[in-house]
Amino acid sequence: MARQVRIIALLLTAALALGALAGCAGEPAGKPAAEAPEAAFPVTITDDAGREVTIAEKPERIVSLAPANTEIVAELGALDRLVGVTTYCDYPPEVADIEKVGDFVGPNLEAIAALDPDVVLLTTGVQAEAIAQLEALGASVVAIDPQSLDEVYGAIEMVGAVIGETDAAAETVGSMRLQVEDIGELVEGAPVRCFLEIAQDPLFTAGAGTLLNDLIEHAGGENIVTEAGYVAYSVEQLVQTDPDVYLATMGSMSTPSDITGRPGFGEISAVANERVYLLDDNLVSRPGPRVAEGIRQIAEALHPEAFGQ
Repeated sequence: MARQVRIIALLLTAALALGALAGCAGEPAGKPAAEAPEAAFPVTITDDAGREVTIAEKPERIVSLAPANTEIVAELGALDRLVGVTTYCDYPPEVADIEKVGDFVGPNLEAIAALDPDVVLLTTGVQAEAIAQLEALGASVVAIDPQSLDEVYGAIEMVGAVIGETDAAAETVGSMRLQVEDIGELVEGAPVRCFLEIAQDPLFTAGAGTLLNDLIEHAGGENIVTEAGYVAYSVEQLVQTDPDVYLATMGSMSTPSDITGRPGFGEISAVANERVYLLDDNLVSRPGPRVAEGIRQIAEALHPEAFGQ
């Protein structure tokens, strides 16, 4: 059982890394709109694998190996330069037309090489061993793996620097910060104790030091799980810690069903008081621009009165 739990924890860590879009008003008629200045290259950044990476020129051919990275590139207005993505990349819908280069765990190196990318954006964990192999193809490789909301902001700014879209990155981060601040003002007061289910059979949750835990806190919640990382949890532990709200992610790695009818769950206050809510896994687990929407979804579950529900 212990070995099974360790394997599932590793897979969850990988999955959660999937864990990866104007005119200028006021211009006189006939006068062309001012163009944004070209970003200065070369650019040197330190990625989330602790590696110093120099991007010699503005990348025109980008490959993304994580859904969150794909969403960031698209949000920064560079979707037209994205030439390869994984089978897990599904947002925005336009990425369906971009060539697939394998899945999240097993990117196809031959397919990536055939695309002749200038830069490859991946994550750490299960993808870390591919870094050297991808660099051998001649592309710049940048690892992105934020574990908190602040690190998500930093990741967006880093991608902006790498692909030459620093202004768009600053605008995106600024908008996200405002959204999160607005939510924080609405949910001021005592945090609501909650539990977050991210997988079943065995039951898994996210504890301290994870992005999900950070999002819960920004949404006005208190995670009853104090252990660090992604951990297995039992019904007995749930009954003992007794959360007031039960949250569960719904997505490719989590398909919760009949939570209220599970043996022993009726003793949990959240279940007894009908405070069980499903969250969009793509909004709360992908460390990209949409996590602000994920925070709002969590906040609405924890503090429905603050949102007129």
